[in-house]
Amino acid sequence: MFWVGTLNQTVLPELRHPVGLYDTTLRDGEQAVGVVLDADQKVELARLLDEAGVDRIEAGFPRVSEEDWEAAARIGRLGLRAEVWGFARALVGDVEAVLRAGLRCTVVEAPVSEVKLRAFGLSGEEVLRRIEQAVGYGAREGMKVAFFGVDGSRADLEFLRRAYRVALEAGAEELVVVDTLGVLSPAAAGYLVRQVGEWFGPQVPLHYHGHNDFGLATATALAAVEAGARWVHGTVDGMGERAGNADLFQVGLALAGLYGRPVGLRLERVQELSRRLREVAGYQVEPWKPLVGENLFRRETGAVAMQFHVPEAIEPYAAEVVGAKRRLVLGKKSGLASIRIKCEELGLQVPEEAQGDLLARVKELSIRKRGLVSDEEFRALVAGRT
Repeated sequence: MFWVGTLNQTVLPELRHPVGLYDTTLRDGEQAVGVVLDADQKVELARLLDEAGVDRIEAGFPRVSEEDWEAAARIGRLGLRAEVWGFARALVGDVEAVLRAGLRCTVVEAPVSEVKLRAFGLSGEEVLRRIEQAVGYGAREGMKVAFFGVDGSRADLEFLRRAYRVALEAGAEELVVVDTLGVLSPAAAGYLVRQVGEWFGPQVPLHYHGHNDFGLATATALAAVEAGARWVHGTVDGMGERAGNADLFQVGLALAGLYGRPVGLRLERVQELSRRLREVAGYQVEPWKPLVGENLFRRETGAVAMQFHVPEAIEPYAAEVVGAKRRLVLGKKSGLASIRIKCEELGLQVPEEAQGDLLARVKELSIRKRGLVSDEEFRALVAGRT
């Protein structure tokens, strides 16, 4: 259940093309500093991603290590509903490694901006030759190939067009518009996707892969979808290098709740998936993070507690949408309505005339401990033990 009003319906375009979600947690997500996922963990996470309804799962970069190759091979044999993809640089050896892992779909990446070419010490012509060889090899082997132009958002557009054209002529079936450093505004992301679409026509499916360095990855992904992108890349919780990737489940939530375009995700599984990934990857998320933050459906302020009985007055979507539970907690910002609701919840009998004094003691304790008052502490206050 979404309670988002009608304005979005007035101003947002109707999405007539299919939109799929491509998860790269096991490859680009693992590039977050200090994160190491072993093969068993990647297999477990792939199962959870599949159960959550992701359309495509990038199983990893098989040539980077023997363990990555093993993980990709095992994920490919799981028989998942999701399509399993590999990742390769524009090198024939990388594509061979994806094939040896038993995967029939792969991204092939190559740098396309002048600054990236300079950093790698490559000429534009050498990169085009590598694209032709690697993509051509995969296509001749019957693989589905998507060409991924690294740093395309900062590339000279004419060279970007040449790189995409070489990839298509070599056998690529799909193209990825890539904002490697997260430098695009939503308007610019939409422009670039439309431009590539105009170059090659609607018969070539376009992906969008964006990063979050300016905090805009979800917004640029949605702008890309509006402009015609059929695939959005992202990760669980937006995990990834630097400021991370687009949060794939935030994108799915926005498509369902704001655009009225469900994409097949089981959003009620996202909290479980996020918790497990955090356990194995060793990171935390801010408590106010959309979808998975612990404060998303916890209410403390008295003004909000007065409306607690009407969820749509204080929340844009139901807790059940993301598998969460609504809770009222007590603290410095609580009000009399908070005391009444908490007493009802815990089965405590407190006369109305005594609730004001109880609220004062709740606030005092919260300020003293600089945090929330637990249910156990509240029971003690009611019993006069604190």
